[in-house]
Amino acid sequence: MNTLKAGFSRVNITPSLGIPVVGYFQPRYASGVLDELEINALALATEKDKVLLMSADLCQIKKAEQDAACEAICAATGLTPDQIFIHSTHTHTGPSVSLEGVAGLVDGEAPSEEVALYSKQLCSKFADAAVMALADLKPAKMGWAVSKAPNIAFVRRFRMKDGKVRTNPGVGNPDILHPIGDVDERVNVLRFDREGAETIVLANFGDHPDVVGGDLISGDWPTLYRHRLEKCLDNVKTLFFNGAQGDVNHVNVNAKHGDLNDMFHDFDDVARGYGHARHMGNVVAGAVLQVYDKVNYVDVDSIRSKLYTVSIPSNMPKPEDMPLARKYNELHLAGRDDEIPFEAMELTTVVAEAGRMVLLENGPEAFDMKLTGVAIGSVALLGIPGEPFNGVGLGLKQAEGWDMVLPCCLTNGSQGYFPMQDAYTEGGYEARSSRFKAGVAERIIAEGTKLLDELR
Repeated sequence: MNTLKAGFSRVNITPSLGIPVVGYFQPRYASGVLDELEINALALATEKDKVLLMSADLCQIKKAEQDAACEAICAATGLTPDQIFIHSTHTHTGPSVSLEGVAGLVDGEAPSEEVALYSKQLCSKFADAAVMALADLKPAKMGWAVSKAPNIAFVRRFRMKDGKVRTNPGVGNPDILHPIGDVDERVNVLRFDREGAETIVLANFGDHPDVVGGDLISGDWPTLYRHRLEKCLDNVKTLFFNGAQGDVNHVNVNAKHGDLNDMFHDFDDVARGYGHARHMGNVVAGAVLQVYDKVNYVDVDSIRSKLYTVSIPSNMPKPEDMPLARKYNELHLAGRDDEIPFEAMELTTVVAEAGRMVLLENGPEAFDMKLTGVAIGSVALLGIPGEPFNGVGLGLKQAEGWDMVLPCCLTNGSQGYFPMQDAYTEGGYEARSSRFKAGVAERIIAEGTKLLDELR
């Protein structure tokens, strides 16, 4: 028996100019706006249960701001924290939500008043979106489908001829031997047809929104996906949840013919461009369009949700590594990266690694991590509070007993990268900067699968 209801809301969260822009290890401040940023909210309910799925055009929301937003939503709606699923799409041209999120800046250097004001406003915006989505609940039926978005996501870790592993070694680099890992090009699609109201489409696909670059505010390709799909389909609203994207981005190192159209060579050897973000949005929208009319409709008579806390050992540094780490960290914070003997992505890697070592020199020995599970009938979403490698998504999608599992990164928190075990031995930006010890990805797969089993 189907008792599902669905509601939708959209709230503008575009910041004022001058706010710090996050996503790289260098200071940037918003000088203009390419795209309006939004919170898109989907409320779902049955006779006994409710859940709120919210997707925000932000790079990340860390613990303090996540807790504040959740508290504001609970106060405004009466929901409990386990019924709230707050996701950041991970745009690298979005505003800082907290001073902790301003890479490369120390206390006193950032315009803290602007960030504090924006963070406070954001809590109210989340609460507003929640209230409006719940007020919009209408009888609905849900359909699911799996499509494919080809040639826009690529592994970004490579084995080099000298035996080292590099992240983003550059387009056409002759020293590349081969990529490490596989890409999951599947696009998960949920369609909610409502009585007397717009249809709602939820899409899930894993890839870094690090395509636009610069200091103009933009939601990157997830925003452009939404714009394209809603232009193609009448009376449809859509929201996007990014998948397991920690080791995947848009860079095709074997680019040829028109692959580099509308792109420029950026500071870290990465090809970027707004035109390419538009192309990626079009491809994901095209994937949704391929299956939109052919979804598998299923009855939904229950919604289950649960928060699951696990303790993960931290990646504390060795004492002998600290002198060099302190040196690099001090040079970086002083704006003297040119004195660090690395360039492009290798510079970013050693800077991030040094920051991690300084941060964890005296512990803690472990971090708590909250996984969030939501079951909508025979379909499940698994929220992970950081950036899991693609292997994590592949592992979770194998959980038994579900028509479809949607792994979602940066959900209900942001705790950094979750690399696969081999990456810690091989090296590269993600493992060297991760706050968690080797084994974190495999632990997420195991604990996430256990959580999904409990929701069945």
